[in-house]
Amino acid sequence: MQTGSNAQPILVTGAHRSGTTWVGKMLAGSQVAYISEPLNVLHRPGVLRAKVNRWYQYICDDNEAEYLTAFEELLDYRYHTWSEIKSLRSLKDFLRMGRDFKIFYDALEHGQRALLKDPFAVFSIPWFVKRFDFKVVVTVRHPAAFASSLKRLGWNFDFNDLLDQPLLMRDHLKQYRGQMQAVKADDVIGQASLLWTMIYKTVHSLLRHAQGSEGQLDRRLVIVRHEDLSRDPISGFRDLYAALGLDFTSHAEDKILNSSSSENPTELSRRKTHSVKMDSRASIETWKTKLSVDEIQRIRDMTEESARLFYPDLNW
Repeated sequence: MQTGSNAQPILVTGAHRSGTTWVGKMLAGSQVAYISEPLNVLHRPGVLRAKVNRWYQYICDDNEAEYLTAFEELLDYRYHTWSEIKSLRSLKDFLRMGRDFKIFYDALEHGQRALLKDPFAVFSIPWFVKRFDFKVVVTVRHPAAFASSLKRLGWNFDFNDLLDQPLLMRDHLKQYRGQMQAVKADDVIGQASLLWTMIYKTVHSLLRHAQGSEGQLDRRLVIVRHEDLSRDPISGFRDLYAALGLDFTSHAEDKILNSSSSENPTELSRRKTHSVKMDSRASIETWKTKLSVDEIQRIRDMTEESARLFYPDLNW
C-alpha cells in the first residue's frame, strides 16, 4: 500500500523506556516525518482518528477494521483539524496541535517518509508490515536498565491492558496469563521483568519465523541494542541509516553527537523523561548503582533466558 510520500514508512518500536524516542529523533530530519506514538492511549485525535483504549494495543487481521482507515489517513498525512480543535483543553493541547499540523504539512510539501515512533506497536509488527510495508526498527535495552528506569520513574504497569485483549492473548501471550494475573500492583521490578520477557520473546519469535521463511518480515526487521548505539553512536546510527536507505548527512552526525555528548547528564530529571540529550556512554550501566543486589538478582532470574537471545554475553 502506498503512503503519502510513496516511500516505505518506518516504525521504531520496542518496549517503552528502551530508547525508541532517541532512535526516532536521531533518524528524523528532512528525509522523514517524525510522528510520535499514535497508539498511545492519550494520542491526539488530529493525528489518528481511531480510539485506543489499551496500552500495547494489538492490531491484526481480525480487528483491523477499527484501525485500518485511520492509519491510511495518517500515512497520507491527512491531519484532522476539526477533531483536534474539539478536543482542546489547554494551551499545551493547542501548542501540540500547531506542532503536529506543521509536521503533516511539511511532510506533504517535501515528500518525506513517515517515521512512527511507537513502543506500543511492538506486538502489532506483522500487521504494519503486511498492510503498509513498514521497515521496522526494534530497540532492545538491557532488562535491568529497563527495570531501573521504570523504578526510578515509579511507572507501574497494569497487565489488565494485555489480559483484556483476547486476540493478543491468543496470538502471543497466552502462556504468560498466570504470571500476569499473579504479579502485584505495586511490584515495579516484577512487572518490568515480566513485560520485558513477553515483549522480547515475542520479537524473537517474529524474527526467528521471518528468518525461516520467504515472507516480508525477513526483509523488514532491524534489531538495534541500546547499549551498542550508546557506546558508539556515530557508527551505530550510520549503519542504521544505511539499513533504512537514509542519507547520513553532516547535519545528522552533528545532531547525534549533540544528543550523546559527554557534556550531557548521565540521568534525566523526572520532568524531562522524553529528552534525548544524555551522556550515552556513561548512562549505560547506571542501573548498577540504582538497583539493589536483590533486585538485580530477581531481574536476572526472571529475564536471563530471554535476554541471552539478544545479549549472548550478558553482563550482570
